[in-house]
Amino acid sequence: MHEHLLRLSDALAAVDAETPKVHAWGSKLASVLASGGKLLACGNGGSAAEAQHLTAELVGRFRSDRRPYAAIPLHADTSTFTAIANDFGADQVFARQVAGHGTPGDVLLCLSTSGRSPNVLAAAAAARDHGLIVWGLTGPVPNPLAELCDDVLAVPAGDSATVQEVHLAVIHMLCEVLEDTLGGECA
Repeated sequence: MHEHLLRLSDALAAVDAETPKVHAWGSKLASVLASGGKLLACGNGGSAAEAQHLTAELVGRFRSDRRPYAAIPLHADTSTFTAIANDFGADQVFARQVAGHGTPGDVLLCLSTSGRSPNVLAAAAAARDHGLIVWGLTGPVPNPLAELCDDVLAVPAGDSATVQEVHLAVIHMLCEVLEDTLGGECA
């Protein structure tokens, strides 16, 4: 257990240098949401849970009551997810939803510990094709997802659990920036 905490501490220290990026993302996302845009988020497994955690904070609340913001976890609509997987293939489960829900200027946040998930890569490509802003939370770079994103925050840890734990910290940091930027009006 001590080794796990050391890995986490090292990864958090490395991401501390990315605080300006998290602030910029939070400010941009606040602007998008306040103007009626939306956040789409995708990932598989634990990354799906992290995506849904973020969207819940935006539609619900983080710390203070405020109006809900448009945020959709692309894995959570099981009927749509399974229909797309059946009709178009598993690689298209997120991309097809990006094409259906996304509008130019919206944000797609892709979460992937490896940066190699085919369905997340397809979502990023679809988002770029449809004029969305594409951000990635990944594990170590280089990876294919980082190459498809407009901006990426890569966690330099080889352990998926550590990467996911740091992703959650980044998600909470984004929520804090949103709250600060919108002055209690958001997250």
